[in-house]
Amino acid sequence: MIERINVWGIPGSLKWLAYVIPMACALVLAIRLYVRMRLWWRVGRADRRFDRIWTRAGRVLKYVVGQVKVLRDPYPGLIHAAIAWGFFVFFLGTAVATIDADFFHFLKGPLYLIYKLPLDVFTVIALVGIVVAAYRRFVQRPERLTLSSSFAFSLVLVFLTVLTGLLTESLRLAAVEQDPSLQAGWHAGLGWWTPAGWIVAKGWLGTGLGVESLVNTHLALWLAHIAFVGLLFVVIPTGPLLHMITAPLNVFFSELERPRGRLAPVASNNGDAVGVGRLTDLTWQQLLQGDACTECGRCQDACPAHGAGLSLSPKRLILDIKDNLAVAGQAAGRNGNGVPEFVGQAVQDQVIWDCTTCCACVQECPVLIEHVDAIVDMRRYLLAQQRADNQLTTTLGHLRRYGNSFGKSDKQRAKWTRGAGLKIKDVRKAPAEVLWFAGDYASYSPTCIDVTQVTARVFQRAGLDFGLLFDGERNAGNDIRRVGEEGLFELLRQKNATAMAGCDVKEIVTTDPHTYNALKNEYDWGEAHVEVRHHSEVLDEAIRDGRLTLRRSLSYTVTYHDPCYLGRYNDVYEAPRRVLAALGCRLVEMPRNRDRSLCCGAGGGRIWMDEEPVTERPSEARVREAAELRGVEVFVVTCPKDLTMYRDAVKTTGLEQRLVVKELAELVDEATREDAEHERAESATGTASRVGEPSAVDSAIGGA
Repeated sequence: MIERINVWGIPGSLKWLAYVIPMACALVLAIRLYVRMRLWWRVGRADRRFDRIWTRAGRVLKYVVGQVKVLRDPYPGLIHAAIAWGFFVFFLGTAVATIDADFFHFLKGPLYLIYKLPLDVFTVIALVGIVVAAYRRFVQRPERLTLSSSFAFSLVLVFLTVLTGLLTESLRLAAVEQDPSLQAGWHAGLGWWTPAGWIVAKGWLGTGLGVESLVNTHLALWLAHIAFVGLLFVVIPTGPLLHMITAPLNVFFSELERPRGRLAPVASNNGDAVGVGRLTDLTWQQLLQGDACTECGRCQDACPAHGAGLSLSPKRLILDIKDNLAVAGQAAGRNGNGVPEFVGQAVQDQVIWDCTTCCACVQECPVLIEHVDAIVDMRRYLLAQQRADNQLTTTLGHLRRYGNSFGKSDKQRAKWTRGAGLKIKDVRKAPAEVLWFAGDYASYSPTCIDVTQVTARVFQRAGLDFGLLFDGERNAGNDIRRVGEEGLFELLRQKNATAMAGCDVKEIVTTDPHTYNALKNEYDWGEAHVEVRHHSEVLDEAIRDGRLTLRRSLSYTVTYHDPCYLGRYNDVYEAPRRVLAALGCRLVEMPRNRDRSLCCGAGGGRIWMDEEPVTERPSEARVREAAELRGVEVFVVTCPKDLTMYRDAVKTTGLEQRLVVKELAELVDEATREDAEHERAESATGTASRVGEPSAVDSAIGGA
């Protein structure tokens, strides 16, 4: 029978150290952690995050224990998971051993062997993970990772803690192998259940050390192990290992109810102040996010602004919150007087304006940090302080006066219908099943008008009963809200709601993902059930239902760009791909696709701002990525802003003869036109043989 071991080979006069040292150091940990956590509540605003406890606990199991987001990036993900899972197993193993030693004594026989095996296996997994982590950070040195002496110290400390645990186990095995009487029966068959410990024990036996030397070495390493465990507890609250505690807390307290496409309500702070200018304007949970950051840099790698060479690093922004919290806490402790400005001092204004609000940082963050909410809060403050560039200020003036970003009369919003000879209902005067909320770019931009007309013809061909608001439509306000102009957003939302109030429609369709997100997530429809759909979903349904007759297979090799506000924000990925497949196109996915799609750079109001010097625009990086795909002729988009950005990008990159940028509706139109109409279109464009040459439409609007 396998006998249970409590604390082998340790003199009775020293066994108390196994409890006293860790408990004393754990007390130090608790005190230091409390001091840090108290800053969140002293500095930050109140925020209710204690509801739905079991749902929150489930998220901790999924994202912290399961490491779901960590493993999205396999190489570093496996490294981190190896270390994390090692710690989870060690923690549970220590708890079980303590209960067994002091209370119930249940680890006997086969159960003891089963207990030992995972501890041994995960010891090796953790050690390998630590070694590879050190190699990656200090030899490979990817740009996104923080290099610091504190991290190196923490990594060495963790390594020594795990290693001394393995070595003490191996010394026990080696000593008992030489003298079985030290623990009668304990060694029998145990080596098979502690394979790593047994292999190391064979090494000890090969050194020729006697039993007494093995026992003394075991005692020394056991004392070292206890010391390392205690030191680990002490340093956790002040170094990069703090995220071991704060990351699970941040996951637990993360947002549950609000859809990603809906921003948090604006908070009024310090009387008339709006937004976030000081750390005291953030909530305690947003301050927790600073301490929860693992400094992995995934957000930074995914950020289109950072990739373009702009000053924004989502990682650095969150760490700036962490680094300035103590100073804000000291000032807040003095009746709140003298809390320094955060925006404009710790973080420069331009960093906040560089963001495209594409949400790639939020998507990639393994601990569910909400970077975009904080950035928009800071933009609200900057706008209230009139700290925005001239082009953005001018555009906001246009939106306030005319209801569109082009500064044109609302009477011209539906002018595109007259030029194409299209007869479309005014839903304010006649009932229709569908309201087509076209949006600014589809209505006014020279780049997009021809595509808007094509889309209207496709809708008519599909038998869609639709109409427009004509001059009653205003910008939906998605990007207006994300530049921080809350008042203007509310004004436009109210005007659109008033225009739609008397309309007899069942659903709203739009070709603009930004408009789609605003109408779906930012508008309050009350008791009215209004379904909002993107035109790719409508076209997909019409093809599958047979309402759109496919007259020819296109047989193009295409790639497709997932718009941020259609994909990452609203999870619409399959409808456009099903349409392309139905048209006969061969889709070649870009390396960054679906929820990892690279933003075009226009979102968050960036398309309205003065352009800064960049190493390469996100749109240019994207078309180069597409051009490297073998055989791809057509770059397919489903957003008017994407159409504008990418048609310009193929020109500035010299890829006009390599790629044609097409809106999805253009391809549907080509596949569903009557034969005579199709022949006339081919004759007019001179592209009967191949799609790779720019059509007349492309040539006319490609440089807009």
